[in-house]
Order: sequence, then structure tokens, then C-alpha cells
Amino acid sequence: MDLALASPAPAAHALPFGEHLRAWRLRRRMSQLDLASEADISTRHLSFVETGRSAPSREMVLRLAERLDVPLRERNALLVAAGYAPMYRERPLDDPALAAAREAVQLILRSHEPYPALAIDRHWNLLAHNAVLPHLLAGVDASLLQPPVNVLRLSLHPQALAPRIVNLGQWRHHLFERLRQQIQATGDRTLQDLERELRGYPVTAGEDDTRLEGEVLGIAVPLRLRTDSGVLNLISTTTIFGTPVDVTLQELALETFFPADAGTGEQLRALLAG
Repeated sequence: MDLALASPAPAAHALPFGEHLRAWRLRRRMSQLDLASEADISTRHLSFVETGRSAPSREMVLRLAERLDVPLRERNALLVAAGYAPMYRERPLDDPALAAAREAVQLILRSHEPYPALAIDRHWNLLAHNAVLPHLLAGVDASLLQPPVNVLRLSLHPQALAPRIVNLGQWRHHLFERLRQQIQATGDRTLQDLERELRGYPVTAGEDDTRLEGEVLGIAVPLRLRTDSGVLNLISTTTIFGTPVDVTLQELALETFFPADAGTGEQLRALLAG
């Protein structure tokens, strides 16, 4: 599957810079003293910036954003709120400037066969996948496969993969924990809305058990997926670009699944061959 365009970003809320900064500081659970020390400025000056009594320089905005580990998209929002032009570009994945990154993504996806692999954006929308994934989505309601296809909906919707996930309660807990961490890191409202939607899906008796039994070597939560050829036991890894200076690349992630046992590997090879 070719790389698709990332979904458009929601409009930023027109808040003063100081309110933006304070919200990020509280999200990172830092006091004014902590942040001032990290940014090598006085607590008094930081307080003036947060209350709007002092206007930060462009360098100061970037320094504070760096110390707070603010994602690139939100760094642009901070710059705009402070009266400066955005610094980080956001280009669609089919932009010629991203050709090398696009080829790297496609190479990883293809090279991972016969095991499933996919690329997602920051809202878990499917951007690309290798040839294995469609075999695992057989029987999913067609409406859930219309773009933009959301990977979390595919996992947890009762008309998608949820009825076929043997350890659904465990997998739900794992996904919600990842989503919670992502929301905590970014403050993304779209992700917050998505979490509320997912938590509203019906859960049958016994499927909400969140005990993490059966972890693979104590380091990974398995996905146990029922198929016509038997149960697949999979573990996943996430790959991101190491030092992106483009918003789209920072928000792109590759989810690659590996067989947790020899039988699953054989089933996947037979599935792709067939």
C-alpha cells in the first residue's frame, strides 16, 4: 500500500503564549523553579513570561520548548502564540523532499514480510502497510476500512478485530495505556476524543480483565489473534525517526509485529504464500 497523506491538523486554540507555556509546564509536572533552572533563566523572568508581563524572544521560546520536550507541531503553536513564524515544516509524505524517508518506510514494511507491519500517523490513522496485513483484516466491517482507517478502531471495535482477539482485555489495557501516555505527552484533543470513543465500545463479560498474565519474557504484551488457521501469537515493536525536523516525520510511527513462537511464524509464512 502506498503512503497516504497525513490527516490535517486541527486548528490551534488562540491562547496567549504564557497560558500555552504554563499548560506545558504543568503537563510535564515541573515547577517554575525546575523549568527556570533547566532553561537557565530566573524564576522571576519565567513568571513574568507566563503572566504576560514579559514577551519572550524567539530563542527563549525554542529553549523552553526544548526543555519541556514539546512536540514539533506544538512548538510551532508556541512560536505563533509568541508572535513568531512557525519554524518546523509539515509536508505530506508524497512531497519530493521526503522521498528518502518515504523509501525507508516502504523498505522496512516490505522487508518485514511475512510478518505484518504498518505505518501510522499521530492519531493512529493507517498510512501504509505491507502485504500481510490485509490477510489479517478479513471479515472486518467494510465501513471501518474506509479512509482514514484508524488502527485503534480496527483493534477494539466489535465489528472489527475485537471478537477475534483471544486476550482482548489484556490488549485493551495495553492500548489504552499507550494512548494515555501519548495524550499526556502531547495534550492532543483528537486523541482524547478517540479515547472516549474507544472506551464506549461494548465489552462482554470477562473481557475487561486487565491482569497482564502471559507476557512474553516479561517485556512485551502479546496480541493473540484468532484466524482460520489457528491462533497467532504476536508481539509488536514501534519505530520512529530519530532526529526529525519535519512535523510529519516526527509524528509517523512504524508498528512491526513478530511471531512469539515458531508456530505463528509458520502460519504467517503460509498465509502470505497462499
